[in-house]
Amino acid sequence: MKKLKMGMIGGGTGSFIGDVHRKAASIDGMIQLVCGAFSSTPEKSIASGRDLGISESRCYANYQEMIVKEKKLPEEERMDFVAIVTPNHMHIPPAKLALENGFHVVCDKPVSLTLDEALELEKVIDKSGKLFALTHNYTGHPMVKQAKALVANGDLGNIRKIQAQYLQGWLSTSIEKEGQKQAAWRTDPTKSGIGGALGDIGTHAENLIEYITGLKIEEIAADLGVFGEGRTLDDDGNMLIRMNNGAKGTLSISQIALGEENNLAIKVYGDKGSLEWHQENPNELLTRWLKEPQKTYTPNGNGLYPEALEVSRIPAGHPEGYLEAFATIYKNFATHLNAIKNGNTVEKIDYPTVKDGIRGMKFIYAAVESDKNNASWVKI
Repeated sequence: MKKLKMGMIGGGTGSFIGDVHRKAASIDGMIQLVCGAFSSTPEKSIASGRDLGISESRCYANYQEMIVKEKKLPEEERMDFVAIVTPNHMHIPPAKLALENGFHVVCDKPVSLTLDEALELEKVIDKSGKLFALTHNYTGHPMVKQAKALVANGDLGNIRKIQAQYLQGWLSTSIEKEGQKQAAWRTDPTKSGIGGALGDIGTHAENLIEYITGLKIEEIAADLGVFGEGRTLDDDGNMLIRMNNGAKGTLSISQIALGEENNLAIKVYGDKGSLEWHQENPNELLTRWLKEPQKTYTPNGNGLYPEALEVSRIPAGHPEGYLEAFATIYKNFATHLNAIKNGNTVEKIDYPTVKDGIRGMKFIYAAVESDKNNASWVKI
C-alpha cells in the first residue's frame, strides 16, 4: 500500500505542535509529508519547508496557493489530505477550502474559533463527502482504549461518578507579555476564542470523559478564574457536571497551578468497579473492583480488550507515550482513507471527528455562560 501524501498548513520552524504532528504522522510508516504552507510569512514558509527537506516547488506562500496548485497536479502526485496546525482562529478557512477542493482534513483542536463556525464546517464536510479528523490525541493511548472498552462491555456496571482534571502551571506568570508565542495567542480572544484554558485543555478533559464513558455531559455549573495580570480569558476553572445517564462529577482545569506540568487525569466510578488513568503515567490503568483485588493493566499486557491491543505497538514493559497516542489518530485516519481509496469500507471508525469538535465548542460556550451567571446550571 502506497504511503498517503500529506500537506501541512502552519507548523513552521519553531512550532511545537507542527513538529508533533509531523513526527506522529510518520511513526507507522503510512504517511509522507510532501508539501506545505508552513507560515503566514511566505519567506518563512519556504525556509521551513526547505529545512524539512520538501521540494521548494511545493513550499507555498500561503494555504490558498497550496490548495489550488496541489489540485492541479496529477492524482498520483498531489497531496491526499492536509493537516492544519495553526492557532484556533485559522482552522476554519483552510479547512473549508481544502474540503471544497476535494481534500481530506486533519485538524488540531479545538475545531474552531466559534460554535457557529464549527456548525458551518459540519455542513461543508457533509457536502464534500471527505474525511475530517480532530486531534484529541489522548484518546489514542492504549490504556484509554482499554478504559473505554471496560465501560462499554459493562465491566464497571452503571456509571455513577466521574472526576477529571487537567492541571498545568506554565501560565503562572504573564509570559505572554515577554513575547512567548504560544502564550500570546492562547491568551488572545481574537485568536483563541471565548475560552482560554477552557479551549486549550478543558476540551481535552471534556472529550476524554465522553470518549471513555460513552456518555454525554448534559449540564454544567462552572466557576472560572482569570488570575494572570491583564488577561481577559480564563486560566483556571472548576466545574460540576451532570451526565445524561444521571451520573455526576467534577472537572477541574488550570494553567496557573504552579508546579504542575501536564496533569491530565480521570477517575470513573461504577457500581461494580472503578478505573483511574493519569496522562503523566500513561502506561498504567488502575482498576478497583467490588469483590476482586485491584488490577493494573499495561500496554500489550495481560487481559486487554482487542481495542487496546490493536494500538499497543511494542512489547509489554516498553513505555508508549504522547507521540504514539498522537500517531494512533493518524493511523486510524490513514486506515480509513486507504480503505476509501481502495473501494473498501471500515466498520468501526475510531478517531475524533467534527462532531467531537462541536461537543467541545458547546462545552466552552456553556461553561462561559454558567460562569457569567454565578455558576448556574447550563445545559450543553
